Amino acid sequence: MTVPDSDNARGQRPGGDRLASVISGPRRGAREVWVEIPSPDGEKAAWCYSDRRAYGPGDTVTLHLSATVAKVSLTIRRDPGDGAVVFSSGVRDAQFCAVPDRVYEAGCGWPAFLSWTLPDDLVCGGYLVEIRDETTAQREVIGHHLFIYRARKRSEGALALVASTSTWSAYNDWGGANHYFGTNAGLPRGRAPHLSALRPWARGQIWLPRGAPRCVNEVRPKKPGPARYDAIEWAFINGYTRYYSLAGWASYERPFLQWAEANGYRFDVITQDELHDDPHVLDDYPCAVFVGHDEYWSREMRDAVDAYVEAGGRVARFAGNFLWQIRLERESQTQIAYKYDARRLDPLSGTPRMTSAWEDPQIDHPGARTFGVNALRGIYAAFGGMAQRAARGFNVFRPEHWAFAGTGLGYADMFGDEASIFGYEMDGVDYTFEDGLPVPTGTDGAPDGLTILAMGFATLAESGLPEFESSLMLGDGDAQFRNSLLGEPTADSLERHKRGSGMIVHFARGAGEVFTAGTCEWVNGLTEADVYTQQITKNVLDRFSKA
Repeated sequence: MTVPDSDNARGQRPGGDRLASVISGPRRGAREVWVEIPSPDGEKAAWCYSDRRAYGPGDTVTLHLSATVAKVSLTIRRDPGDGAVVFSSGVRDAQFCAVPDRVYEAGCGWPAFLSWTLPDDLVCGGYLVEIRDETTAQREVIGHHLFIYRARKRSEGALALVASTSTWSAYNDWGGANHYFGTNAGLPRGRAPHLSALRPWARGQIWLPRGAPRCVNEVRPKKPGPARYDAIEWAFINGYTRYYSLAGWASYERPFLQWAEANGYRFDVITQDELHDDPHVLDDYPCAVFVGHDEYWSREMRDAVDAYVEAGGRVARFAGNFLWQIRLERESQTQIAYKYDARRLDPLSGTPRMTSAWEDPQIDHPGARTFGVNALRGIYAAFGGMAQRAARGFNVFRPEHWAFAGTGLGYADMFGDEASIFGYEMDGVDYTFEDGLPVPTGTDGAPDGLTILAMGFATLAESGLPEFESSLMLGDGDAQFRNSLLGEPTADSLERHKRGSGMIVHFARGAGEVFTAGTCEWVNGLTEADVYTQQITKNVLDRFSKA
């Protein structure tokens, strides 16, 4: 995703006492940059991070904490879960810890606040750390954190859910910057190519109140007007990171697990850090699942998934925007992504390890080789000024496929539109139509035997009437980037590269197979109880869990 030059499409300053107390606004040129940089003089708040993102039986979780109140308590619960507390700290003295310069890349370096050795009988999953203010009788919740716990062996009957922790990191602007925007001098929009894992998650990435808007606007415009960004506006009014709806546990993995567990599916959660470190981490699982916004991957992660599928594993990807190659420096817990500036600034520019788009010819490893689709052949719909009135569901083209069993869907039927599952960012491949059916051309890495089951149309450029141009956030930046990578750029080719699609595809690879629904918002069809989205998801999980 490309990020706006301005923080708010309406040009308004953020409001709300809580936001003003913890958000800093350094000026850069004629605009203001709003990012979460804690102040000791702010409203009651606490921030926490752990020494790692994932743990196993017998490991010790070390938490580092800073607060603007003198006493706090911490409780830890499985999330989602039944609300039972698995650990409680009691009341503890707290202090405010300074935020180092360039903390987003250097890490916080705060002293250890407390440690907890994990019991062997802990249930696998995400664990939410809740921090309360103990200086008043109200005991207000003033901060959250999350870590992942997984047993050494697969839980009985469990599938693997790989949490998109690298994408969470890319959007985490806590302390001043992320891979998109911020206060880092010297790069466009102040973005940071190096990001530390040793800092808190931005507010809203881990926990959200009920009713927080999703990134796709709830209502399609009925007439021409300015582009709207409901989630971003809500975030600024209520004191959350502008990116809360674009990446994080609270918006994607958590609601998927809520639906899955309610429908009898069991999952062990695996972080992308683990997938990067251990190429065999998926081997015991019949199926690996990816959900939501899953944009950033290392070469090691891809190699692990490719080998898993070749050996007979099944992959169900209900996620979109498979776009950027990253590098991880595990000892320093640093994520590296130069992205649009990779050819100019990345020390590994011109090599296969350069942190550019997978479709960059200098990398030459299109995402379709792993998941059947590419981000730069898809991208946006129903987001801001990107195809504001686009259809928000998928049109079915091959209803006879096993994925549609029990749905009653026929050729040209659309599903998921009431729940806006086709939205924000999608993935597709080059295609043509033969006898009314979409067929991959194979020019962009699509594997042999790939079948396009359903699709819709997307765009890489915002549009609207000239009088509303100032409301647009993204412009045609992604179209220009794609145009610069894929052939000799011209004005005509730029127009071609503004066109994209979102697809549902299926293909076999080696002894395994892959099903991809290339959209970020598939999970909304589950939480909104769209019967078609739910049935297709069950068909895929049931088939792949028996492999």
